[in-house]
Amino acid sequence: MLGAKARDDEQGGHVDADDAVRPAGAQTALLPDEATVVARARDGNVEAFEALVDHYQTPLFRYAYRLLGDRGSAEDVVQETFVGAWRGLPTLTSTAAFRGWLYQIATRRSFDLLRVRRPQPTAPDEEDERRGSLGDAARDRDDPAQMVVRRAQVQALQAALATLPPEQRAAWSMHQIDGLSYDEVAVALRVPPSTVRGRIARARQNLAERMASWR
Repeated sequence: MLGAKARDDEQGGHVDADDAVRPAGAQTALLPDEATVVARARDGNVEAFEALVDHYQTPLFRYAYRLLGDRGSAEDVVQETFVGAWRGLPTLTSTAAFRGWLYQIATRRSFDLLRVRRPQPTAPDEEDERRGSLGDAARDRDDPAQMVVRRAQVQALQAALATLPPEQRAAWSMHQIDGLSYDEVAVALRVPPSTVRGRIARARQNLAERMASWR
């Protein structure tokens, strides 16, 4: 079911340490002509579904990693999310709702894991560290001090995010990092948009307090 790129990424099991918690602006765009691709996948077209897997696998992995703090658990969530999506696609009535629906599956599975155990954060290996720096290589190449400061900031944000209640962490992550709209986050969390706004506002306040020393 999974495409070649998807299988390679899953087997690699990587997470870019710096990119797992990335500021707004590095958001997950919709797949070009996504509604058409989703419609084809819903009709059983495997190639169309593999295109969706290739597009969403990495952001979903990072999202699950932010919620769970464990690489292996995040990999399991991604795999189970796409299996569930493939099976459930015929019941999806609105192709435009695909992104929120996909995150709903990933969120539900992540919350299930959080309820049954407390995962231990997986320390990034050297390859993770190398990959994590690639996105900012051009900016940091000539300024090692800036790279050190940025990594420290990202680590502080990761630690602060981990202290949030799961519902706040999920809402803030989807909206602020992955770029989902309030309505899409509401679909993912199965709550009204007003509840999403409240959770994000509280998450922002909590994060601002915990990150005050970096202002």
